[in-house]
Amino acid sequence: MRICINIMHSLEYEDSFVKIAGLIGGEEYNKVARALLNTEDATDEEIASATGLRINIIRKVLYDMFGKALITGVRVKDEKKGWFVYRWRAKQDQVDNFIDNQKKKILDRLQKRLEYEESSEFYYCGNQDCHRIKFDSAVEMFFKCPNCKGPLNMIDNDRVKETLRYKIKQITTDMSSEK
Repeated sequence: MRICINIMHSLEYEDSFVKIAGLIGGEEYNKVARALLNTEDATDEEIASATGLRINIIRKVLYDMFGKALITGVRVKDEKKGWFVYRWRAKQDQVDNFIDNQKKKILDRLQKRLEYEESSEFYYCGNQDCHRIKFDSAVEMFFKCPNCKGPLNMIDNDRVKETLRYKIKQITTDMSSEK
């Protein structure tokens, strides 16, 4: 019981940078994020040593996080080896921007989907293995399912539209309360 409480306690107070990393890519990303927080300006090799992960996994995670602007990399010459290496640093101040950008992307996708649902009439045969079909296509197929050849009937997508509206409102409210 005590172990569970300790795990929950550590998860509850985990750094937001580490949480976001974990949401993006799971445990490997968590390990790299923690290593970046523990060692500022770490090289790929130093992170691999600290995490126990293979160097190719470390690089994949680092490049992904760099692409998402969550970390920064500075190219420096290694004095001992004579070649260039990257030193990586967490950009904890970018976590909120990353979250805001993700919310905006999701909101945009939900709004486009709602627009699609509102502007279309759908038909469906009722078979789980088949997909719903827009009116124009249903007419061309003489209201016969292209997959199972069953009759296509108009379906009510009001629940889908209502769910989309609810999610849009939820995200919009969340975004406006953060400002």
